[in-house]
Amino acid sequence: MAKILRGEIRWANLNPTIGREQSGERPVLILSHNVFNERSGTVIAMALTSQEQRAGFPLTYEILKAELPKRSWIKISQIRTLSTERIGKKMGILDPEEIAQVIDGLNEIIGG
Repeated sequence: MAKILRGEIRWANLNPTIGREQSGERPVLILSHNVFNERSGTVIAMALTSQEQRAGFPLTYEILKAELPKRSWIKISQIRTLSTERIGKKMGILDPEEIAQVIDGLNEIIGG
């Protein structure tokens, strides 16, 4: 598999899940740094959705710059550590400014 890089939006298999976790085959944003992704066999990722979100920032962030097939939101509260075996094809990439916005949203949620 090609290197999995921070900021990439990739397909991932999130099953099995429990309760209100995002499930199924869906895009995720890779948040973890490249060295972590390469050496740990895991990535830290946030689920995306194409369903318009009622909750605004910091719970969700609309992706505006990456060219994706559908209008999409990052579900900042849906952060997971995933095996790289769950990660599939690259769909797009976020620029550093958008990644910083997502991290800011996460910091608001967790009190950073």
